[in-house]
Amino acid sequence: MPDLKAHAFWFITGSQHLYGDIFQEMIDHSKTIVEALNADPAVPCTVVYQPIVTSTDEITAVIEAANLDPQCAGVITWMHTFSPSKMWIAAFSALRKPLLQFDTQFNRDIPWDTIDMDFMNMNQSAHGDKEHGFITARMRLPRKVIAGHWSIPEIRKRIGDWMRAAVGVMVGRKLKVMRIGDNMREVAVTEGDKIEVQLKLGWQVNGWGIDDLTDVMKEVTDAEIENQLAQYRERYDIATDDLHAIRFQAKTEVALRKMFAEGGFGAMTDTFQDLHGMEQLPGLAIQNMMADGYGFGAEGDWKTAALLRVMKQMAIGLPGGTSFMEDYTYHFEPGNEYVLGAHMLEVCPSIAKGKARIEVHPLGIGGKNDPARLVYDGSAGDAIIASLIDMGGRLRLIVNDVTVVEPLHPMPKLPVARVMWRPMPDLSTGTEAWILSGGAHHNVLSFALTAEHLRDWAEAVGIEFVHITKDTTIPNLRNELRWSDLIYKLS
Repeated sequence: MPDLKAHAFWFITGSQHLYGDIFQEMIDHSKTIVEALNADPAVPCTVVYQPIVTSTDEITAVIEAANLDPQCAGVITWMHTFSPSKMWIAAFSALRKPLLQFDTQFNRDIPWDTIDMDFMNMNQSAHGDKEHGFITARMRLPRKVIAGHWSIPEIRKRIGDWMRAAVGVMVGRKLKVMRIGDNMREVAVTEGDKIEVQLKLGWQVNGWGIDDLTDVMKEVTDAEIENQLAQYRERYDIATDDLHAIRFQAKTEVALRKMFAEGGFGAMTDTFQDLHGMEQLPGLAIQNMMADGYGFGAEGDWKTAALLRVMKQMAIGLPGGTSFMEDYTYHFEPGNEYVLGAHMLEVCPSIAKGKARIEVHPLGIGGKNDPARLVYDGSAGDAIIASLIDMGGRLRLIVNDVTVVEPLHPMPKLPVARVMWRPMPDLSTGTEAWILSGGAHHNVLSFALTAEHLRDWAEAVGIEFVHITKDTTIPNLRNELRWSDLIYKLS
């Protein structure tokens, strides 16, 4: 996966010409803060110092330049002194990058014995950032606000977390999804308005035939297959003698990677109802590609495929995996209730406990040969599950905090990836809240990201966000959903 340091965030300091000869000191302060942010491992991207701006023309010029810079993933503004916010209207009207308003000041503490008006003029972010905050509120701009001293590790971590959401926004604006076949017939939740999604998020979702894949597969060489098999042997334990099945998956993966490289795709879907010319449903091939950061959605679920790609890019460098997932069955033992998550084949090995095994078993769906797939038990820990749904006229992102446990017992006759979790606040309330919100049976499960990452992303792209937590109650959630419906009807 790429290094997030390739993404730049422009640090723009605001002021005005009323405070005498203090600009060099302000420049030094801004550069010191930028250096501290870049030195902190919790800040995953590169912060780029920009000259202090003091007029409408300067402000508009730097924002327009940020819009045009393909490496710039977001803008961080800090009002070192007072910057009259009408100067920012033209620039903010044109802003196309995620925005963070950083309310800080250079000095951490008040120098009680020596404080005078010179100090006050130099350290007045408490004054300037309120003016700056008003104009963004008045303009209804999506933005993140972080207040606190730049030297505090937790404050820098919050900036780093927001950066990941901003990277997700920028990745999405360039994201192309290859949809092989249509969605599973008669299924509702995998449908959606692809035009609206491209307008809102930038995701380009287009259809391809299964023969587009099989035509490329015909050109795959034995040497290319052997190279892919070598990677499988390095990454996984091979627990089958059916090497033909594994070779077919390797051939499929080589072809898919060629199509991805040629078309610039970051995610894909397929469906077991459209496998003409295929010996097997892609299983191991898809799982291994997900391990390398690509998105996938089963049965034509392009929204989950794209969301997975975005979340994997946001999570680069963080511990814990992120995977396509599906709610499959419940364990309703009183006091020990869990959801068993799995899928026919396609769950990412990044969430495996230990090394996954390559096995070959009958599938019982799709009418093709027994496919090779990765089999494993999932890791344990705190995680989230996320579902993006089309509510008709708007998108809703639903996130549920969950506790993942190792499977309670062995499941020797279930040869798939297996993950068990308890939704917060409990299985009944969490599941009822998920269903009331319209959450899909497919989701993205992540140990690496938190709901706050996705809240920031949803805010930046302007979509509805529903968070099911340990404190969620059904009456309060119902009211939240009613208020959201009313807000979007009026907007």
